[in-house]
Amino acid sequence: MKLRVTIDQRTYDVDVEAAEPEAPVQPQRPLAVESAPLRAPTAPPRPSDAAGTADEKKICRSPVTGVVVRVAAQVGQMIQTGDVLLVLEAMKMETTITAPTPGKVADLKVSPGDSVQAGQVVVQFE
Repeated sequence: MKLRVTIDQRTYDVDVEAAEPEAPVQPQRPLAVESAPLRAPTAPPRPSDAAGTADEKKICRSPVTGVVVRVAAQVGQMIQTGDVLLVLEAMKMETTITAPTPGKVADLKVSPGDSVQAGQVVVQFE
């Protein structure tokens, strides 16, 4: 079949073939579909620290799961609120972890290249 088509004020003569409709594919056997029970998501368990219940004012936890890229703080260093402690990479983005309170760094629980979980203690203060 020949058609004349005009697009943007230009006319084209085109040949068109009618395609045979394909027969719908019939499943070999009936499919059984059942719904699964809906479960509300739960928060991941917080990793426990070696000391058991730590004083939350003397620790800094990772807010995300990721890999430590750089550790900026050093043991014995005096820090102020907002000072950079370390940098994590999570989902190809860098997250800067800063000091929640002023104090002295007592222990660094991670090193560059370490994997950390959300909620894991990364720095401990005196």
